[in-house]
Amino acid sequence: MQSLPTAYRAIVIGASGAIGGAMAAQLSADPRCAEVCALSRHSDPAVDLDAGRSIASAAQALAHRGPWHLIVLATGMLCGPTGGPEKRLADLNAAHLAASFATNTIGPALVLAHFAPLLARGERSLFAVLSAKVGSIGDNRLGGWYSYRASKAALNMLLKTASIEVARTRPQAVLAALHPGTVDSALSAPFRGAQIGRPPAEAAHDLLVLLDGLQPEDSGGFWAYDGQCLPW
Repeated sequence: MQSLPTAYRAIVIGASGAIGGAMAAQLSADPRCAEVCALSRHSDPAVDLDAGRSIASAAQALAHRGPWHLIVLATGMLCGPTGGPEKRLADLNAAHLAASFATNTIGPALVLAHFAPLLARGERSLFAVLSAKVGSIGDNRLGGWYSYRASKAALNMLLKTASIEVARTRPQAVLAALHPGTVDSALSAPFRGAQIGRPPAEAAHDLLVLLDGLQPEDSGGFWAYDGQCLPW
């Protein structure tokens, strides 16, 4: 991360996942990075997107260890006890809709609310959330996947709106919604098997390179791992 100040500090939320873990590992290997705080349900402090208090408590615990120059939220839910992607309207159920929004939208919204204030002032900083190309309304050509699409589209709006507010106090900050592509992970495995995409390390590298090149005027954008700006 050559664009961040020397001895920058990073937080990765969702570090127990495939992409989050790979990003945390690569940041830890960067000699310019002074500290990487890898957060998950089992870390100390712990962050559970289904428990708003844990998000607020973790942010409070880390505030004095800043300034933080890079914050990444690498979480997401596609399948769970309430079901999986819906192929048609008749498959919709309230429980799965609620679960999708809880993990993909409401939890991330609270992360933005509590962690964005930790970004460094007066110098470059980055805040990224993992979104998904299927959350693009303009790119939706196949339909289906109602809960996942809608919850990620809502996440994109939250990120865009937060970027406007954050720019007022941190004009050098960049907030970005990122599409990692298809990655070998637990999220993707139920559909085509474990080995269906790129290795997590490759995806993490691409995302970090992308973030490194974004400028303040790009803040609030929706980006694919290959640098493509995606339609809302």
